[in-house]
Amino acid sequence: MGTILLIILILALIGVLPAWPHSRSWGYAPSGLTGLIVLILLILLLTGRL
Repeated sequence: MGTILLIILILALIGVLPAWPHSRSWGYAPSGLTGLIVLILLILLLTGRL
């Protein structure tokens, strides 16, 4: 389960980089959402619920 979450997280972090022309106008929204997901997963890991 942890390995799958790590792979999904790495793919999400690569996906939010504004390196592609279609994603340059999105601003900080995708990276903010990914950061929020990382924060929630970190809290769940620290509390032992994941």
